[in-house]
Amino acid sequence: MQKWFVSFKHMKIKNKLSLLIALIVATTFAFALVVLQYAFSVYDEQLYQKSSQVLHLSSSAIEKELERIEQLSFSVATDTQIQSLLRSIADSDSDYDRLTLRQRLVDRLLNYVGSEPSLYSIHVVDAYGAQQDLGSIIPIAPDKRASILKLAAEAKGEARWTYPDASDPALILSRDIRSYSGTLFDLKEIGTIFMRINMDRIIQELAAEEGVFMMTAGTVVIYPSRLDFDPSALQDALFAGAGYFIKEIDHQTYFVAYNRSADTGWTYLNVTPFNRIFKQIVFIKELVVIVFVFIFAVAILCGIRFSRSLTRPIENLIARMKLAEKGNFAEANVLASDQEPPAMDELGLLHRTFRLMVERINALITENYASRLLIKETEFKALQAQINPHFLYNTLESINWMAKVNKQTRISQMVQALAFLLRNAVSLKEPILTLGEELEMVRNYVTIQKFRFEDRLSFQMELEEREYARKIPKLTLQPLLENAIHYALEPSVNTCTIAIYSRDEADAFCLIVEDDGPGMPPETLELLREGKLVAAGNGIGLLNIDERIRFAFGERCGVDIDSAPGRGTRVIIKLPKELEG
Repeated sequence: MQKWFVSFKHMKIKNKLSLLIALIVATTFAFALVVLQYAFSVYDEQLYQKSSQVLHLSSSAIEKELERIEQLSFSVATDTQIQSLLRSIADSDSDYDRLTLRQRLVDRLLNYVGSEPSLYSIHVVDAYGAQQDLGSIIPIAPDKRASILKLAAEAKGEARWTYPDASDPALILSRDIRSYSGTLFDLKEIGTIFMRINMDRIIQELAAEEGVFMMTAGTVVIYPSRLDFDPSALQDALFAGAGYFIKEIDHQTYFVAYNRSADTGWTYLNVTPFNRIFKQIVFIKELVVIVFVFIFAVAILCGIRFSRSLTRPIENLIARMKLAEKGNFAEANVLASDQEPPAMDELGLLHRTFRLMVERINALITENYASRLLIKETEFKALQAQINPHFLYNTLESINWMAKVNKQTRISQMVQALAFLLRNAVSLKEPILTLGEELEMVRNYVTIQKFRFEDRLSFQMELEEREYARKIPKLTLQPLLENAIHYALEPSVNTCTIAIYSRDEADAFCLIVEDDGPGMPPETLELLREGKLVAAGNGIGLLNIDERIRFAFGERCGVDIDSAPGRGTRVIIKLPKELEG
């Protein structure tokens, strides 16, 4: 076994894939399981549809029977003899005559009751409120009787239904009897008829024997009078059209087929315990599913073990690549403590090649980074060394002293501002200042230029003090201000406005130096952006400022220029969005 494992570890990937193909054969069992499940689902669907069709036929037959009984009530209400007897009772003033007429009415009603097995009883109430009962009679509560009569009176001759309750399991059909004679329709109320219908007999004769047959009117159960479960569990079907579903009620699964009548609005349901009609089918399905799941589980287990042997080296290599992507080349080149040396297959060779590549890249980056640091430091120090600081400081202090002695305040202010600028320009402190320190240099520079240009220079600065703590490379704003004076103010005889302000963008904090000078043509602007235009004088160029900002804060930061002839020039300095502490 150990020998086989070692040989498999060093096996070529194409050989491993050959084994995988053999393993795929096992997965065909899963496909067969899906096909079998589909076949079972089709078979189940047909059974469900047949059950639904049977319910539809049963409900149609029951509705026809109820329609026949409704027609029977109409026939009784329009029977000429019954009409004549009820009119006579209504018009009679003699108790004896009314008693005789009522007996004749009962005799006439016997012709209808005896031939109708679907009726428990027929009841006719005359104009005086006397009730004639025929058939299997049970006491009717006065309030229920009043409700039946009221419902019939409101219908004005149409049939109305009263649903079963705890006191009476019968469905009651009621109808108002209106008077007519020949072609004379005075429609005078002469009585009311209501029939108690034997729903048990109708359902037993016309409904399917399987399951529990139900009739509902909304949430009211018409039939049966007692249920073994709560009918509210079937709420989804009570107001739907037609269909079927499987529902778990009281920890038992039922198959429910339902059909709603378009005429009465009643819903007919057949609720059948699922296991009773599908017991054998469920057993076969479960047996087949268990067998196929077992085979599928074995195939998946083998597939997982096999795939892990392929994917683990790739995952390790991806982890190394992510370390290299973050610049951590040292860790990317070190094996984990629990990791075995790579095998001799293609993936092992890929690991070795990657390690060699990381080593070479790391060496080149280290050399390049050191070289760039040295070059930048040399350039900046060379710039600072252009002025002999000691000579200048002593000279400026002497001039300042002489100006104060001679009470030349303006000269003293200029000399102090110049001394501040030079001291900060040649200082060998940190090359990154706060924005507040950089702005102090700008203020001193503007002080000197104000003495020179007087009212021709209009300087504005709109920055919030909370931004003064931001970091910015030394000598960033002052050179830009100097460029604005040189190219915008000096060539003009009019007043020139130079402004420094800020704005927030989605991914950067921007400092803007803007003037209303003559601007630049597009070709000059393009050369300046590419660093191909040599600026006049020996100052710090835009390209130098842009490089220092990118070097300090990353490639997303830097300097951008926006200018056009007659629209002035705007220099935008993009700094990091976050305010550094």
